[in-house]
Amino acid sequence: MNDPFQIKRELRYGAPVCDEILIGRHFTIGYSWYFRQAKWVLEIVNPKVILEPEVERMDNFRADIRIPRRFRAGLGAYEGSGYDRGHLVGSANQNEQKIQNSETFLLSNMSPQIPQMNRGMWAKLESAVRKLNDRKDILETYVLTAPVFYFDQIVKTIGNNKEKYGIDVPVPHAFVKSVLAEDNRGRLKL
Repeated sequence: MNDPFQIKRELRYGAPVCDEILIGRHFTIGYSWYFRQAKWVLEIVNPKVILEPEVERMDNFRADIRIPRRFRAGLGAYEGSGYDRGHLVGSANQNEQKIQNSETFLLSNMSPQIPQMNRGMWAKLESAVRKLNDRKDILETYVLTAPVFYFDQIVKTIGNNKEKYGIDVPVPHAFVKSVLAEDNRGRLKL
């Protein structure tokens, strides 16, 4: 098998530990079987020059069948939970092609988020990353996004999978987004 660190641009600076690396066409997911969601995602935000018109948001949320059923979240986990399916790699960051945008709707790229955060602060943060990426002096923008779980606090779960599969989806206590911008001269800023 090919080494993903040699073939995926977003992995050129390495990646954190995870249970399984899910290689997508346009971003990489480090998946946690225990938490039924990504431990982290790595992406390079779309380049500034888009050859075709931006595609519309796909909104085709679905389970990621690359993950064994007992370790993956299903759509039912979010139904009636009061939580949004919060993108880790933003849909608007990956909008050059339909398949590219569609991949952002895999549940492996989602974490439960409070609606006010997902549609408010998180959306503003994603927009700020795209604004940084659009600067003329920026060559590429690498983004590492991850849910955070505090092990000294109770972890709430959502879902109705428990009866069928014995699992629910844990709700993160916080989120982190780390942005590495490479300018046109090869200088890096974190």
